[in-house]
Amino acid sequence: MKAVVFDFDGLIIDTEFALYDAFCKLLKLDSDEFPICDYATYIGTDSKALHNFILGKANGTMTLEEVIEKSSLLHKENLMNPIARDGVEDYLKEAKKRGLKIGLASSSDRKWVIYFLEELSLLDYFDIIQSKDDVEMVKPDPTLYQNVINLFGLHPSEAIAFEDSANGAKAAVAAGLKCVIVPNKITENLIFENVHLRLNSMKEKKFSDVIQVIESLYV
Repeated sequence: MKAVVFDFDGLIIDTEFALYDAFCKLLKLDSDEFPICDYATYIGTDSKALHNFILGKANGTMTLEEVIEKSSLLHKENLMNPIARDGVEDYLKEAKKRGLKIGLASSSDRKWVIYFLEELSLLDYFDIIQSKDDVEMVKPDPTLYQNVINLFGLHPSEAIAFEDSANGAKAAVAAGLKCVIVPNKITENLIFENVHLRLNSMKEKKFSDVIQVIESLYV
């Protein structure tokens, strides 16, 4: 392996539960009235479909613009003190120590990603960042991952993707990368097809052990 490529939302920081909670507050619904399993299918891709889904839940009480504006404010309030998910920085440190190239492929916009990476003091770990600003189509389209790999000058088989969503995993696998799925409490019940390893968190298995497992698939 010569590179690792990380997703951002829900993998490095759990922005996804924070957004779910924001929508629950906005719609004045509890988890029984707004099941996570319904919400989770919209994770890891363009936010347009998600916002339209929420608009439908609002039953005409809000416009799309109000849904976007109000949920954004609540989301930011929920992320006032951001914390990286367990084991993320350990993996980044070990990847850097091993001399691996480190990339990031996110369906979110660059400003959002950079802001939180700076808040978490993780920005300097990344050699290449590709966001929705860099592509016409986001995940599950593979272009974000293809861009990172091409910019590294590598073959997809030389890189591992770390993802938390089904849409993200589809993008990574379609781009030819081996994919390690690390779901969060929003995505943990989704079906992940063709992934190569699943972890409950990055604390579950050492980075070196993950590399060993993935490399063994090529033997």
